[in-house]
Amino acid sequence: MFTGIVEATGTVEELHQKESNIDFIISCPFTQELKIDQSVAHNGCCLTVVELLGDRYRVTAIDETLQKTNLSYWKVGTMVNLERCLKFDGRLDGHLVQGHVDQTGIVKNIEDRDGSYFITVSYDPAGAYTTVPQGSITVNGISLTVAESGTHTFSVAIIPYTWEFTNMKKLCAGDVVNLEFDIIGKYVHKLMNKNAVL
Repeated sequence: MFTGIVEATGTVEELHQKESNIDFIISCPFTQELKIDQSVAHNGCCLTVVELLGDRYRVTAIDETLQKTNLSYWKVGTMVNLERCLKFDGRLDGHLVQGHVDQTGIVKNIEDRDGSYFITVSYDPAGAYTTVPQGSITVNGISLTVAESGTHTFSVAIIPYTWEFTNMKKLCAGDVVNLEFDIIGKYVHKLMNKNAVL
């Protein structure tokens, strides 16, 4: 379980294809604190640390993960948002995030609003997910508040701190981002559809 509060950014140092899987070698500021078998969210996608390599570590993304996330777009030098799992003796500053990417979205527009940034993202309607104004959404592992909610689109307002200290500043229109919709909203949607069938 995560909070969507990015702890640091890491850099993809190497990629190694192994059949349908990809091993990623990543460096980050807290590598020395990691342990084998630890869960770390990478752009919101939970991956397990499988090897420690000095100031770098290795994680493996299987084909299913590559199909559902933007990890297949990573290359050497890609900046990745990182968060270690939630400690239950701490504050929940973001919202409850599972680290399970629901689908990817496409950045439609980025608007500079004199210091803050307004980003609009579209997503596939086939997933039956939804957003609501002032609801929560996770974009590339970042817990954000929905500013505007449209038909299979939503917009978020990014404060300068988030823009500077995450990979948001690297985004361009057309980029693919990982999306995890609010867990409570997903349960409500499923229950409403179940009741409609009955």
